Amino acid sequence: MLYETLLNLHSYWAYLVLLIVILSTGNALFKSVSSKEYSAKDFRISLFALIVSHIQLLIGFVLYFTTPRFELWSELGGGVMGDAIARLYLVEHPLVNIIAIALITIGYSKHKKKLTSKAKFKILSIFYSLALLLLLSRIPWNTWLN
Repeated sequence: MLYETLLNLHSYWAYLVLLIVILSTGNALFKSVSSKEYSAKDFRISLFALIVSHIQLLIGFVLYFTTPRFELWSELGGGVMGDAIARLYLVEHPLVNIIAIALITIGYSKHKKKLTSKAKFKILSIFYSLALLLLLSRIPWNTWLN
């Protein structure tokens, strides 16, 4: 019961994460290119991307340790790496998404230290774009869209 609830929450929350990270990345890229001034709205958009991604990470951690797939570590050991599905869910998806959320966190932290709008948007554009690419690369699309 807990597992099913967490799985649904993780799946549906992922839509929100993607939407907000795409919005935040697009906002930073657009305003960087068009030399717009950094505003409180831009700060809130990037902060919201940080918050929703961290909530997704916390849900993911709980889900990871409650999933029936987690038992494959004890059954297969290093053999998990030889099974494409097990590797995706137990290694690639969690690791790459942790890296993506770390990039969001680093980008958010670094942009606050910059003094000009252009520098702020440049940092956000770089880090959030890389994070978005990583997030998109490790979504289990076959399962998620069904």
